[in-house]
Amino acid sequence: MSAQSYRATPPCVLVFSGSDPSGGAGMQADIPAISALGAHPLSVPTALTVQDNVAVFAVHPVSPELVRHQAQVLIDRFDIAAVKLGIAGSLANAEVIADLIRQLRARSPDLPVVLDPVLANGRGDNLSKDDAARVLEPLFALATVITPNLNEARRLCGDGAPQAQAAALLQRGCANVLLKGGHGPQEQDVVNRWYGAAAADELGRWQWPRLPDEFHGSGCTLAAALSACLARGLSMQDAIVLAQRYTQHSLSCSYAIAPGQRIPDRVAIFDAA
Repeated sequence: MSAQSYRATPPCVLVFSGSDPSGGAGMQADIPAISALGAHPLSVPTALTVQDNVAVFAVHPVSPELVRHQAQVLIDRFDIAAVKLGIAGSLANAEVIADLIRQLRARSPDLPVVLDPVLANGRGDNLSKDDAARVLEPLFALATVITPNLNEARRLCGDGAPQAQAAALLQRGCANVLLKGGHGPQEQDVVNRWYGAAAADELGRWQWPRLPDEFHGSGCTLAAALSACLARGLSMQDAIVLAQRYTQHSLSCSYAIAPGQRIPDRVAIFDAA
């Protein structure tokens, strides 16, 4: 038996996100989450951050030329089954990433693109050199699904009912919106809502027990898991369900490395059946 026959080739997810030296969020969250759900992460760092599990102290965007060069080498060599977008770090980087996605879509028109619209960390520290909301503008129309939490939806769309916020994102070109309830008022349950179509129809709603702690990288985990599920060919509904189950499991198995936000355990044994 050859080494190559040990396992079937997993689908590849091209990841653009920032590096978190605390190991809780960003690229360090994306890689294990994508691997845990049966895909292979191809990682392109967009920014180097200075942060711990409480605060972001600095963000240093990678140059647009280096972002493009890293990704182009991967695109030229590997079949890309999905793209996961975290922070771009700068508007110039977002424009480069948009060009690269259009290149991939010319080859594969139905390529899934998961956009996690990270505007700040849990404390509100900025995660971009430029205005974080403006940085997202080149990417909205390329997103198969966008995954804002309630704070992000409010900043992008203003106050309003979830359906109105989803409608505003759909009008910007996003094909689907998964509006997460994990950063909202401390109600008994977390409610996640899936919207799609021009009328912003609610296509699905899920309730999860609200865990008592705060977590570092929970949004990254869900978006990365969703990209892996879509890369494997799951339908949007099935991918959303499995990604949520995996994320809730990771949070319930979280651990503390210091006072502050807990780290989701993305490699805890998980039954994906």
